[in-house]
Amino acid sequence: MILEKIAADTKLRVEKAKRKVPYSEICRRAMAMDATTGFPFEKALAEPGIHYICEVKKASPSKGVIAQDFPYLEIAREYEKAGAAAISCLTEPKYFQGKDAYLKEITENVSIPVLRKDFTIDEYMIYEAKTLGASVVLLICALLDTATLKRYIKVADRLGLSALVEVHDEEEMQSAIEAGARVIGVNNRNLKDFTVDIGNSIRLRTLAPKNVLFVAESGIKTAEDISKLREAKVNGVLIGETLMRSPDKKVVLEELNGGSL
Repeated sequence: MILEKIAADTKLRVEKAKRKVPYSEICRRAMAMDATTGFPFEKALAEPGIHYICEVKKASPSKGVIAQDFPYLEIAREYEKAGAAAISCLTEPKYFQGKDAYLKEITENVSIPVLRKDFTIDEYMIYEAKTLGASVVLLICALLDTATLKRYIKVADRLGLSALVEVHDEEEMQSAIEAGARVIGVNNRNLKDFTVDIGNSIRLRTLAPKNVLFVAESGIKTAEDISKLREAKVNGVLIGETLMRSPDKKVVLEELNGGSL
């Protein structure tokens, strides 16, 4: 399974990072930074309406290289101008061709919250995300048990970071709720066979507590998709490939939103 391969490679990457910057040092650097951010990602999603988390992504395991030309800073600025509530930046290098440097530069050049989109398998990565300027970290239920999720959410809280807790089915939804997730994202892509069904978000939305912020992820391509998700009381949508393949991201966002943002 691709997720297991990515997790194994991520573990090796973290071990290498720890040799370069020890755990105690990354903690010190992160804790020295201002944590009184007020969780801007959650504030943005809590506003009325449906909000767009726009992804800066060069490649993916299922689609290969999405953007040969990859002016990531220009893309991030374009998203912000187009009315995105937040930006998602891939930092996983092997399968998504991401880089920590992309995240750091983007956070220094936009004023909206930025999600570090990576496969968090060690709390070291949460401290690392803080030092890179992220406002949000991704925690994937398929990789983390409930106790670990709970611990990682507490680490993020101490650093002033939001945690987007990703689920794919009912069992993972229950784990996210038990761990105390305040923001739950539903991945509409089945990571076993890469099939996509936005109905997954609509089904699982009914299981999430009303006070939890809810994000639909993957496979969102049309205004009709957005309309269905809006009707289901989804707070945010994470969109990557549809935007990355478009030369005019503002026009695409306006079309998705039914004419205007």
